[in-house]
Amino acid sequence: MPERKPREDAARNREAVLAAADLLFARGEGPDDVTMADVAAAAGVGKGTLFRAFGDRAGLLRALYEARLEPVGEAVEAGPPPLGPTTPPRQRVPALLDALLCFKLDNRRLALALEESGSGGSPYRAEHYARWHGLLRSVLDQVPGPADSEFTAHVLLAAVRADLVEHLAGQEGVPRERMRAQLANLTARFVGADPGER
Repeated sequence: MPERKPREDAARNREAVLAAADLLFARGEGPDDVTMADVAAAAGVGKGTLFRAFGDRAGLLRALYEARLEPVGEAVEAGPPPLGPTTPPRQRVPALLDALLCFKLDNRRLALALEESGSGGSPYRAEHYARWHGLLRSVLDQVPGPADSEFTAHVLLAAVRADLVEHLAGQEGVPRERMRAQLANLTARFVGADPGER
């Protein structure tokens, strides 16, 4: 019995930290506005607890990003069309990119902070990027045509980079539906899908 309490406390602390970080990132002006000290104070835990649970700021960002992205991940892995694995590839590629764009629009500051803190300063070496690239590449491999699926996956993911999404939505004020339509049109050029299919 004595061993269960620390685990329960650790789980409770982890949830409190993620909830506090979520709120702070939603309110912050930019990705660098939220510090580990801010998160610890908002969660009511010591900084040591925070560092033990997540390692560093990048670890906290990854954990929060993954927690928010979990419903999308579940839909991609085992859900129904248009995201799920039974969707025809020409419809699934644009649906995957649309879901990723919508996620980044809804989580702009967090996505920007995570991509800016990528492994070795490169978002392309981050685990979440590798996962999406691998998924897109495998679906693109099923689309008939001469396209190089590895390169095409990189190009399509570049269209939903957090810094571009932030620039278009934040600085340029491009409406969400226009961005989604533009992405659908771009994707259709690569896979031959109807841009109206989402």
